[in-house]
Amino acid sequence: MNQSQNILRNGLVFVTVMWLVSRLVIIVAMLLIAPLLPVAENAQAPIYGWDVFYAWDSIWYHRIVAVGYEFVNDGKQYSVAFFPLLPLLTRVIMYSGLSFQVAAVLINNAAFLGALIVFYSWVNEGHGKNVARWSTAVLAWCPYSLYGTVIYTEGLFLLFSIAALRAFDKKQHLSAAIWGILSTATRITGVMLIPAFLYVAWKQGRSLKAYVASLAVGSGAFLFSLYCLIRFSDALAFVRVQRGWRESTGFAREGWWNMLVQIVQSSPLLFGVIIVSGFLLWRFRQKLVDIKLRSVFYFLWLLLWLGIGEPLWLTQGNPFGKIPLVKMVIVFGGLYLLWRSRAKIPLVAVVYGFFSYALILNTGLTASVERYAYGIVSVSFALGLCLNRYRAWGYAITAFFAVLLASLAVQFAHNQWVA
Repeated sequence: MNQSQNILRNGLVFVTVMWLVSRLVIIVAMLLIAPLLPVAENAQAPIYGWDVFYAWDSIWYHRIVAVGYEFVNDGKQYSVAFFPLLPLLTRVIMYSGLSFQVAAVLINNAAFLGALIVFYSWVNEGHGKNVARWSTAVLAWCPYSLYGTVIYTEGLFLLFSIAALRAFDKKQHLSAAIWGILSTATRITGVMLIPAFLYVAWKQGRSLKAYVASLAVGSGAFLFSLYCLIRFSDALAFVRVQRGWRESTGFAREGWWNMLVQIVQSSPLLFGVIIVSGFLLWRFRQKLVDIKLRSVFYFLWLLLWLGIGEPLWLTQGNPFGKIPLVKMVIVFGGLYLLWRSRAKIPLVAVVYGFFSYALILNTGLTASVERYAYGIVSVSFALGLCLNRYRAWGYAITAFFAVLLASLAVQFAHNQWVA
């Protein structure tokens, strides 16, 4: 078997195409489509060049690179809330003469491609090529994969967390520890690898090495905590600073309830149609084999989304005022899929997924939860399994994801809050 056949066999061509085409959709939306659209009241005209990838959290990472970490325990927002690995790597690349924007974009995009490759390999090992392709397509085309291209930590975190999960699943404990340490140095949610690894080690009766590796994962966060102790005399500075973004912790019951009420009140008739049609689609899913009939349902759901969902490119004014149907579906639909697939995907992925959901749903906020849910790779694993079984729906959902991805990219280019 020649080299090109080996590449095809390993799925590298498929993964690269998924990454490249989905990133091109983002770039076209940001640089070609966004300038042609009207700018909302609280937005700004898109900037051509690398600065189009630079907004919101990007500014904090740039500040860390430029002036270092800052913190005062006064309830305000400071850069110490953001973990250090992306700024460190960006600073290293900048020594080559590149600007912050160029270096950070290159790091995040390269890491995101790496995450897709590792993910494909992991899924392929246990479930075969078809499931691996669907799962990878989900991860690449999900609307919030936008954050694998702009200056955020999604690419790095997905790469390190997927590599850690895959290594632990294959009982490669040293590799799992190394990748896990990098995860916890990238984002606080990486610490959910620790209880997940410990539980799986206990459940599967693994050796002492598994427990040591599990605990070692926390070293990334521990080193950052040690830095905070030395720099600010407060080892938990990165925790205390969260008061600048939220007043309380715990499940944001009122926020989620208000979203549901908003969805229902916006159009009770359409909401009822969604519930009834959703039940009928599930009840008669095995009988929906006629292409014309499926097309009718696809068109119906598109109309429903335009009526009650989140047509982002039509949104004017404060983005927080959007009807949050997509947010609710991604967050709680992903949790439901994870539960339904718990016996089909690796145990470590299942446990990590539930622990991660427990963390992100108890931050006291509803903002950005859908982006954090996207960062739980277990959900993409579960959805890939589902779409492999119902492939006609898979193509429709992937196309719908592409539309949403482009619309989110347009909003980000307009410097609007997306997630």
